[in-house]
Order: sequence, then structure tokens, then C-alpha cells
Amino acid sequence: MKKSFGAKTLLYPTPVWLIGTYDKKGKPDVATVAWGGVCSSDPPAVAVSLRKSRYTYDNIMERRAFTVNVPSSDQIEIADYCGMASGRNVDKFAAAGITAAKSENVDAPYVYEFPMIVECRLIKKMDIGFHVHFIGKIIDVKVDEGMLGENGLPDIMKISPVIFAPEIRSYHGVGQYLGKAFSVGKKIK
Repeated sequence: MKKSFGAKTLLYPTPVWLIGTYDKKGKPDVATVAWGGVCSSDPPAVAVSLRKSRYTYDNIMERRAFTVNVPSSDQIEIADYCGMASGRNVDKFAAAGITAAKSENVDAPYVYEFPMIVECRLIKKMDIGFHVHFIGKIIDVKVDEGMLGENGLPDIMKISPVIFAPEIRSYHGVGQYLGKAFSVGKKIK
């Protein structure tokens, strides 16, 4: 028997991303979000949802760009802090001891120390209840060379991204390898 929880944001996994933006004066900021994911492969795009009251909302509207910064598990304190403090009141880069790097392709900063960065240009926004859903076209993906696997692609175990459990407000790492996608299911006939 399954227990019903009703209409809740109870869905696993949700990513832990830091969204990089510049404000009107050019001050860099990063905000931790968990409401996000890939939303299109052609064009390659991601979606992130923010409340209109957030500083990052105004920054994205102003600059029409953002970066998605993927922290490693060992950077969870930085990620958590950047979700608790507001860029309106504090320079999160200075406080967290991280470096704001200028994106080569979009008008947004990224966190130099994080292993994976996705540069996005805003292509659409949609109001959904308390949140605004921002769709960003992926312009470039940058990954530290030490985080690549033997095949030359990003290695999820080396990057060690963080996931968030919304209803219990906890962070978790990625788990073991389970099988090759679009292959392991072939055992079922």
C-alpha cells in the first residue's frame, strides 16, 4: 500500500545549483536553488524557478542571462550559505571565499572554484504561482579538466554533485553506478 502525501514538492532528486547573476550595478551574486532541471535538448536549455521577491529574479530580468554553477559535495557549506544570505545585503563571493569569474558568453558571473558551469541566455519566462519559471538556452558548458572521465566527458562521480530532499530539507550525494542508460532495460523482453 502507498501512503498519499497530497500536493507537495516531494520529488527526488532535485539539484543543488547556484545561479550566478550580475545586478544593475554589475555586482556579482550567486543564489542557491533546487527548483531546476534540463527542459529541452534542442535547443539545449535548463529551467530554474524563483520567487519574484528574490534578488536573483531582478538580476535575471535586468541582464537576461544567468549561469548554473554545480558544486561538489565538499562545497556544500558554500552552497547552503548562498541559499541563506541575500545578495541585497552581503557580497556572498567575499563572505564564502569564492571567486566571481566573468562568463565569456553571457552577461553573468560564475563560481570559479565549482567543477561545472553552464552559461545560459534567458529565452523565456513563465509565471507559475509563487514562482517564475526561467528558461535559459545553454550557450556553453564548462567543466574542470580534472573532472572528466576516460571518455573525455564529465564524470558524475568525480564532480560529485549535490541533491536536495525538499520535504526533509537535507543534502545528499550521488550514489553508485547502476547500469548503462538505454541498455540495462534491454534485459526485459
